[in-house]
Amino acid sequence: MPELLFSLDSAKRFTDQEKVGHNRWHPDIPPVATVRPGQSFRVHCREWFDGAIHNDDSAEDIRDAPLTRVHALSGPFAVEGAEPGDLLMVDILDMGPIPQESGPLAGQGWGYTGIFPTGNGGGFLTEQFPDAYKAVWDFSGRKATSRHIPGVSFTGIAHPGLMGTAPSASLLATWNRREGALIATAPDRVPPLALPPEPQDAILGRLTGADFDRVAAEAARTAPPRENGGNQDIKNFTVGSRVFYPVYVPGANLSLGDLHFSQGDGEITFCGAIEMGGFVDLHVDLIKNGMQTYGVAENAIFIPGDTPPQFSRWLAFSGISVTLDGEQRYLDSQLAYQRACLHAIDYLTRFGYQPEQAYLLLGAAPIEGRLSGVVDIPNSCATVYLPTEIFDFDIRPSASGPTRIDPGSGAPKATMS
Repeated sequence: MPELLFSLDSAKRFTDQEKVGHNRWHPDIPPVATVRPGQSFRVHCREWFDGAIHNDDSAEDIRDAPLTRVHALSGPFAVEGAEPGDLLMVDILDMGPIPQESGPLAGQGWGYTGIFPTGNGGGFLTEQFPDAYKAVWDFSGRKATSRHIPGVSFTGIAHPGLMGTAPSASLLATWNRREGALIATAPDRVPPLALPPEPQDAILGRLTGADFDRVAAEAARTAPPRENGGNQDIKNFTVGSRVFYPVYVPGANLSLGDLHFSQGDGEITFCGAIEMGGFVDLHVDLIKNGMQTYGVAENAIFIPGDTPPQFSRWLAFSGISVTLDGEQRYLDSQLAYQRACLHAIDYLTRFGYQPEQAYLLLGAAPIEGRLSGVVDIPNSCATVYLPTEIFDFDIRPSASGPTRIDPGSGAPKATMS
């Protein structure tokens, strides 16, 4: 096993650990450890809400999830000799849930998927699904099943939803400027267009006093992907992946977290993956002056992992860029993907699933989302591929009609706050 450089005690909160990570991006957050090019090491990760979501049959915790706390990131890890302009090469050697533990933390044998309410983040289909719902998933090896979504079982593609290098001061200022300008176009929008710096609940490693206050006021939230990588939520970014990150600060300062046991393309419910804590084994190296050599001045490139589940049969749904009200949009691929997902959800209800169960399933199962046509004006076409092998029954259309399943008690719904 590689050397463990960032350890988490499951009995303690993220902020009470021997080494404390962070939940904001800023160049002045000090590293928790320094590694050498060519070194392999192990990192423990806490699920993104640090234990705020529970293994129960209620969704009040999803409704009230404390978004100012996320994400609980492990790191930063400085890399000896890394300088701005280099490319940091990171290999994901291994990862999984919290090893050999069962208990109340996500990752201890279980994980969760949530539909976030519109007032607390929303999701890809928040106009159709404005309320909070939750599904809890049990792990058996690499398989996931849920008492809240019966009739399905699938192999997960475990991956870190979030990994990236620290921004430079100038890049951080660019983020805050452009996202602030976007927020100003509709400052009262729910959910908001972007998340500005928020000192409340900021976790900044070992910073204290005036340094803490200054960084907390400037640091960027970790919710979106940006030039440094960040919260990209790429389901194929799994074991066997090699990623090349731009380096913006001396040492690169690599951080990671937001582990997922499984996820569909798009993580469409916002908390759309099966969230968990666990471990990741990494290997790092450097390509000196790699940003200029390969033209990777922003946004990481990566070689996908070699451990996807081997599905061979799919049922695909398509959508076009026309709203539910019949309004024509010009080559709106996002809208087309929304319509494809809604078609899949409506189809699954014909078998007995509640719409919310189907929506949660599309977020958690390893569906394939594709932009299938982006040039044929005025309609984009997007498709969502649903692996038929994950179901205990045949979901393909037939002359005999759909099999009706017992949806059980359904996905827990939170009462309105």
